[in-house]
Amino acid sequence: MSFSGKIREELLQHYAKARHCNLAELSAIVHMTGAFSQDKKGICVMKLHTENLGVARKCFTLLEKTFNIRTDIAIRRNMSKGSCNYYIFAKGEELLAVKNTIVQAVCCKRAYIRGAFIASGSMSDPSKSYHFEIVCNTQDQAEHLKNMINSFDMEAKIVSRKKTYVVYLKEGSQIVDILNVMEAHVALMELENVRIMKEMRNSVNRKVNCETANINKTVSAAVRQIEDIKYIQDTVGFEKLPEGLKDVALTRLAYRDATLKELGELLETPLGKSGVNHRLRKLSEIAEKLREQ
Repeated sequence: MSFSGKIREELLQHYAKARHCNLAELSAIVHMTGAFSQDKKGICVMKLHTENLGVARKCFTLLEKTFNIRTDIAIRRNMSKGSCNYYIFAKGEELLAVKNTIVQAVCCKRAYIRGAFIASGSMSDPSKSYHFEIVCNTQDQAEHLKNMINSFDMEAKIVSRKKTYVVYLKEGSQIVDILNVMEAHVALMELENVRIMKEMRNSVNRKVNCETANINKTVSAAVRQIEDIKYIQDTVGFEKLPEGLKDVALTRLAYRDATLKELGELLETPLGKSGVNHRLRKLSEIAEKLREQ
């Protein structure tokens, strides 16, 4: 099962205790996947369509819990695709409460976002990338959902896609927050484990890359130093060099892979890293002047 599927399955099992939260969740599901109309007598009619049996069952249960009204379900099977479409129909003036729900309490906002994700949300595999989205039918619907998500100190954004509007989050930490808001705690823990493993791998890779770069830099510097020292040896020799420079030159030729610290310890008169580096720079300057001549 995909990570989106795991989140949805977890949320489908979650039912709020308060009626107003159930109403908010039901409102989100219906607005994302259904529509309202009126019959000839002016009574409110609700129609909902989904390809997910769990979503259909959740909507049916919420209608029963919240209003205890009659609900009809029709199932159409697509034999060629091996899939099913579920249609839910309900009628009653009570449904106006679903149509015109105003979500203000924090608990109800959690329920509404949960319902919106159940109906039309998805999330990428966190081991590959971080992307959380909920597809809305209208821009007003998307703006309403975005503002509700951002009321929890997040930065959801909207992008248009074909004839729909997508509310999305891309930051891993904010996706953790939205899972917490929706109360998908099992999925949250799984995501956190993936984030920890990815951060550990990235940290190790950064250290390896840094160490590799330092090694390459050290090796390049050593090769250049040896070339300069050999050039001095082949042109004017070491006899006219001061004893300190001669000592460093001979030691570098003898210990080509040694670090500056190790070179300093190998000299006749031990020297620190900065002292060794200073003398090697002097040798490079001498070699450069000889090349110019």
